[in-house]
Amino acid sequence: MSKIPYIRVGTSYYKKVQAPTIAGHYNEILASWSIETIRQDHGRSYLSKISKYDGFTCMPNHIDFKQEYKGFYNIYSPLSKEAKEGNVSLSLKFIKHIFGKQYELGLDYLQLLYLKPIQVLPILCLVSKERSTGKSTFLKWLKEVFDNNLTYLTNDSFGSQFNADWANKLLICIDEVLFNKEELTERIKYLSTTNINKLEAKGKDKREVEFFGKFILCSNNEDNFIKIDANETRFWVIKVPTIQKEHTDFLYNLIKEVPAFLYFLKHRTLSSKHLTRMRFTPQQIKTVALKKLVQNNRNRVEKELASIILSVMEKFDLEQVQLCPIDALHALNKTRVKTDLTQLRRLLKNDWKLNNQNNSNSYQKFVIWTDGDINLIEAKGRYFTIEKTFLTQNFDELMTD
Repeated sequence: MSKIPYIRVGTSYYKKVQAPTIAGHYNEILASWSIETIRQDHGRSYLSKISKYDGFTCMPNHIDFKQEYKGFYNIYSPLSKEAKEGNVSLSLKFIKHIFGKQYELGLDYLQLLYLKPIQVLPILCLVSKERSTGKSTFLKWLKEVFDNNLTYLTNDSFGSQFNADWANKLLICIDEVLFNKEELTERIKYLSTTNINKLEAKGKDKREVEFFGKFILCSNNEDNFIKIDANETRFWVIKVPTIQKEHTDFLYNLIKEVPAFLYFLKHRTLSSKHLTRMRFTPQQIKTVALKKLVQNNRNRVEKELASIILSVMEKFDLEQVQLCPIDALHALNKTRVKTDLTQLRRLLKNDWKLNNQNNSNSYQKFVIWTDGDINLIEAKGRYFTIEKTFLTQNFDELMTD
């Protein structure tokens, strides 16, 4: 007798269907099915043969997968490829290409995804201005390894309030990332370390679910695809080099090695110890690409703020300007440079080495109106004083523009 494709969860019926993909594969999904349709297709007695569950749960496990946990149906997907000893030379060569000097950590990352799927891991960011680097191939290969437990998102879909299609996935991959909204950056930072998320589907109430997803971001924008500061420890940013010689069947050959690669991961000894909640220390995942990202972001804020202050000085023939961080934030909001009060306070105190007033005192506050006009108004606050000589010495490129 053929395997029954229907299940009953609570009082609702579902059919396990194989949804075809463009790549020629199939993703198993649960489609809502009416009891009357099942009766019409198979007869009344067929209903008694359908497996019954009290509800849904999501228990990620690649080694000892169970479809049922204490009367609940597990919606996590078992892997279609089983570990089998074999050749992994191409896979290891590819991982060496992606992770470079951090090759062993890269293997640890993949091994933890396979053996310990609930372990919190850093947000992996693969960046490069060049084409033909293998970033997209890496995502496609991971899709073959982890099957329906990996999903692709766009910037817009990640920003959507509805997340039912990815809230229970192991890997959430976003290609061509450009997070120019502060709330998107904060959202991914929060989700990278939390174990709880609010699942929301169209037409249904929000419900709390356990969250174990890991994010992989790919971008051609090395300099500012996301706004992070120097103290950020959740991002592992890797610049991927260009592949010297492209092979049209490269991905196909990688996929053939997946069973052997899973066997390799299962029997490999981890090279790193569990030292932080994200497994790796900030020093271990610190890269030149991360430093460049932070530096470019900071420089944009600094240069724009210095340019605005110099404009104020020139208009009113001033040798110094007083401002509070909130004044700077309002001024920068008129531009496309995104920042926040925390970064501005750190910039003024740590980077520009300025001290603000101990008490709230009167000062001349500059205001930029919608039409671009600048005015000085009386205000009170614990302001910083910026000297014109400081700006001319540290931002000489602005003086020659």
